[in-house]
Amino acid sequence: MPKKQEHGGRRRAPKGHFVVYVGSEMKRFVVPTSYLKNPIFQQLLEKAAEEFGFDKQKSIVLPCDEPTFQRLITFLA
Repeated sequence: MPKKQEHGGRRRAPKGHFVVYVGSEMKRFVVPTSYLKNPIFQQLLEKAAEEFGFDKQKSIVLPCDEPTFQRLITFLA
């Protein structure tokens, strides 16, 4: 896996990936952009938009717990 890049003090996702935060601990996950085509992942993003909105949000926060998200990405991989 490519190393995380620093940009202005922030870690950047490798090309072709994006970052989401999950759970009460706000765990950071780097996921491939191909997940955006998956209907289940799209529903999760829609739920995030409903729950958190996009106003001034610099991060994508997904409304699920970490074990559930881990199972989801295992299924999508």
